[in-house]
Amino acid sequence: MPYPPALHTPSGPRRRSLLVSAAGAALLVGCSADPDPGGGAGSSELAQARARAAQDSRGLLERYDAVLAAHPGLAPRLRPLRAQVAAHTEAFTDGATPRAATPPASPVPVPASEKDALADLAAAERVLADWRTKDLLDVPGELARLLASVAAAGAAHAYLLTERAK
Repeated sequence: MPYPPALHTPSGPRRRSLLVSAAGAALLVGCSADPDPGGGAGSSELAQARARAAQDSRGLLERYDAVLAAHPGLAPRLRPLRAQVAAHTEAFTDGATPRAATPPASPVPVPASEKDALADLAAAERVLADWRTKDLLDVPGELARLLASVAAAGAAHAYLLTERAK
């Protein structure tokens, strides 16, 4: 005797299935073999991609520094996130210590209210995470995995920066 149909059959994929699929796709892309292991033109493009990612992280680090300078009361909330962005910068520069926190070449505008400053940082994290997610499709192996990891961290930072505002 067949079982009766379920009372509620979900239409379309479940959220967990989509998340697992997206994570699996990112890992598969990141696990591809390096097409140019011996160096050459491919390694030059790879070095440029790493340098661009490091520069983007330094820019984000400058944003954190500017917000911390303008709103010192946010320090307990922002310092852990800033430390992670500094670690990302270091990872993209092959372990070399990132530049010391110096005033940016052009001043980073900081909103007057703490809430707006946090929203601005969250937007910057979100945009950079999106760029990195797109960029990881164009780079091989280790750099793709690093970009995927840092993009995920950036998305988490954006969430943490906006969570308390709700």
